[in-house]
This record gives sequence, C-alpha cells and structure tokens, in this order.
Amino acid sequence: MSGIYFHIPFCKQACHYCNFHFSTTMKRKDDMVDAIVQELRMRADYLDGSELETIYFGGGTPSVLSERELDQIFNEIYKLFSVNVKAEITLEANPDDLSKLKLSQLKQSPVNRLSIGVQSFHEAELQWMNRAHNAEESLACIEDAKSIGFTNISMDLIFGIPLSSHKLWKENVRRTIALDVGHISSYALTVEPGTALGRWVEKGKEVEAPDEYVMEQFDMGIQMLGEAGYFQYEISNFAKPGWEAVHNSNYWKSKPYLGIGPSAHSFNVGSRSMNIAHNAKYISGITSGTPDLETEIIDATTRYNEYVMTRLRTIWGIDLVDIEEFRDYFLEKVAVLLRRNWVEEKGGVYILTSEGKHFADAAAMELFAE
Repeated sequence: MSGIYFHIPFCKQACHYCNFHFSTTMKRKDDMVDAIVQELRMRADYLDGSELETIYFGGGTPSVLSERELDQIFNEIYKLFSVNVKAEITLEANPDDLSKLKLSQLKQSPVNRLSIGVQSFHEAELQWMNRAHNAEESLACIEDAKSIGFTNISMDLIFGIPLSSHKLWKENVRRTIALDVGHISSYALTVEPGTALGRWVEKGKEVEAPDEYVMEQFDMGIQMLGEAGYFQYEISNFAKPGWEAVHNSNYWKSKPYLGIGPSAHSFNVGSRSMNIAHNAKYISGITSGTPDLETEIIDATTRYNEYVMTRLRTIWGIDLVDIEEFRDYFLEKVAVLLRRNWVEEKGGVYILTSEGKHFADAAAMELFAE
C-alpha cells in the first residue's frame, strides 16, 4: 500500500521557530487548491495503482482550508485512487481553527485523525513562539473533537524552550496526559537558519537552551509518558498501543508515497522527487503543464544511509536482513556504538539505548557509508 502527502502552504502567522515552507497571505489559496488538484491528476500514476493506506494533510496549516476546498481535493482523490476502507486520513490543525462548526464539518469529511499543534499550555511560551492560539483554545478544541466523535487524536508538544523551566515542561506533559489522547509527538525546539529565532540567536538577542537542559526535559517526557501508558516508538513520537501514526511509520519503513503541493517530496523506492518551495512558481509550473520539481535517483548507498537514519530512530531498529549488501561494513561501524552503549543488539536488530537516544543523529552518521 501507499500514501499521499499534501503540503498546504498557508499559515495565519509565522511561528518564530518554524522553517517549513509557508505563506502568511491567503490571496492565492483558491489558485493553490486548483493547482494541487491538477498536480494530483498529472501524477496519479506515480504509485502504480497501489491502494492508498494513508492520506496526510500537512503544512503550513491545513486547517485553514474551507469545507469546499477540502471536498474539492477529496473528490479528486477518490476519482483517481483506490482508498482502503480503513485508511488513516490525517489533518494537521491549529487549535484556533477548530471551532465546533469546523470540527463538525471535518467529521462529515473523510478525515478520521487530527494532529493538533498545541505546543504548550503556558501563555508566555505560546507568545514567545508566536503561536496563533492560547491554552484555553487548546483544551476546548480537544474536548470538542472528542464530543463530536473523533477518537484518533494526536497532540504536538515542544520542549527545550529557553525561557521555560523543568517545572513548566512537566506541567505541559501532565496536562497532555490528562486529556487522554492516543498519540503524542514531543519535539525539541531547534534553532533553524532563516527563521526569526535563528536571526535573533545569531544577533545575540536570544540564546539557545543548553544541551543538558534539553536532554533532561527529553528524559522527563519519556519517563512521564511511559508511566502513563505511552510507548516511545520513534524518538519524538509516543502512542498508546494501537494508536501509532500509520503515515509517519510508513515513512520510517520506506514505503512509497506521493507528495503534492509546493516543497512536497515523493518517494517510490528507486527515486525521490521534490517540488519547488515557492507558491507562485509551483502554481505556474502546474498550470502550464511543466511541474517545477527535481528528481534524485536513489542508489544503493543512499538507500542504506536513509534506512539507517530513519530506522535507528524507531523501535523497529536496523535489521541485518535488510542491509545484506552493507552487512560487514555496518557490523564494523556499529561495534564502536555498542562499546559506547549508544546501541544494543537484540536478535540481529540494532536499536538505540536510553543513552543513545540523546545522540540519535550522531549515531546514524557514524554508520553512514561514503
């Protein structure tokens, strides 16, 4: 089975830390939706007729799409593809968009999973991040979503915020656990070049949180969520049994997917394509019949490196059966990580230890092939 990812490149306002592709002007939203539908038609054969297991609306902020715009996209999906009756269909949303009316409209649509960008329940943190919502809206939208009938709900949190504290982070985790959703994503705040936060740090107006502070909050989250019945199936993702994100898990398992919209990536095992990250140029390319995208052929070494990078972050780990061509090379490199206690081996599968989870990217890089 395969999946489709839609990148909806619009936000009401720019979060200070975000480096995803988006625009804060909605002037060409209609044109963008038309182009997305047109690209879907143009690239419908990319997945070779395989049934869709997942559909994911990310961004940006997909919850800014109107009921009519979502219907327009879904109508085209169901015309062009066979969608599994149990397909996971996710829409990322900001709490301020999820009014009772909006939630009711979404419940009538094919969307069956909400990924809600809460980030924090503390007003000072939300304002520092320049989020468009407040804590009250977060609590209300989750309760409303449940009352309307959504059972598959994920919440995003951010830790490692410099102005915060361990006490506030623990409170965020406790309040999240109390809401009893099936899935929680917990991300460390990162300072990215080109963002407002990145420029402030560069100019000395803000400082990055110390690594030790960030690691301590990471460990606190793992412990508290584990005690509450959530298992960490990927570095940043926690779920109650049976509520893992199928779409994201398929990325980590290297299943094929089609990416639609500006900046979206597509993958079909042998190659990857990347749409241009520019709204006007994306629309122009699609409407003229010449999509502005780059294609990369994935050779054996690249495939191995990507497998290592993604699988090492998960509970599925690196299985020697999957890397036969690089087996000897891997065993030589991983011996160093075993001695360092970053990795452990269980039945031919290599996974990160608790200590190794602090250094997931560094560990993967040490295993890469040139």
